[in-house]
Amino acid sequence: MSVNLYDTLSRAIQPLAPTSGQPFRFYCCGPTVYGPAHIGNFRTFLIQDVLRRVLEVDGIEVMHVRNITDVDDKTIRQSMAEGLSLDTFTRKWTEKFHADCDALNMRAPSIEPSAVAHIAEQIALVETLIEKGHAYATDDGSVYFRVSSFEDYGRLSRLKQRELKTQSENSAGELNDADEYDRESVTDFALWKGRKPADGDNYWTSPWGEGRPGWHLECSAMVDSAFEGQTIDLHGGGIDLCFPHHENEIAQSECAHGHCFSKHWFHSAHLMVEGAKMSKSLGNLYTLDDLREKG
Repeated sequence: MSVNLYDTLSRAIQPLAPTSGQPFRFYCCGPTVYGPAHIGNFRTFLIQDVLRRVLEVDGIEVMHVRNITDVDDKTIRQSMAEGLSLDTFTRKWTEKFHADCDALNMRAPSIEPSAVAHIAEQIALVETLIEKGHAYATDDGSVYFRVSSFEDYGRLSRLKQRELKTQSENSAGELNDADEYDRESVTDFALWKGRKPADGDNYWTSPWGEGRPGWHLECSAMVDSAFEGQTIDLHGGGIDLCFPHHENEIAQSECAHGHCFSKHWFHSAHLMVEGAKMSKSLGNLYTLDDLREKG
């Protein structure tokens, strides 16, 4: 083996090695398809694409899975604002994402699962967590993960080195508004969200009533489906996903299955533009089309 990579969990450079006799299992958190992906998103996806190519040049067979998030607060809110069904709206932006990937000469992943196509798997995962005492339902039909039930919570982002108060801010210091629902503790996060008027027709039937999955739950279910519940070799994403998204994936997956979720964690830093991190407020958030217009 000749490929080594910094691991967020151990804070050390570690070799990348597949399980004996198996392809290298590489999962990447993909785009949320509510608009065009910006060049900061594509920095992460391009780095992952290059890493896959390096592994393959080194003689390693790679099973690269990158998901599509096609149901969450943003996709629902924007599709309803435009008067489109969730499916029509997210299909439009998924096609745009694929076109941009092609323009950047990125290779398609081995599998590209979508959250909506894995609702049944998500419900089954929630049922397992409730049965094992790691989750609870509330009166409004929502289900929350009980963070206090997972002793190792915070080990990826080193949360135990500071006071854990809430799920409202991510590891990049940005507002995380994906879990604005009642819960036993402010540290708990939504696995399933009971139907609310703002959701419109975007809901599914579950044992807890009509509702929709929480964002964190989606990736765990798609990982299970793609890799048949096995420990994966590498999990990648932007640094803003380290907490709470990846921390929550670890908690719900390891509590459900009783084994290591991912052996290695790979987080890409933010793209700096014009001397600062990209943001709408600074007016330096660009898409691929913006760069074309700039020549």
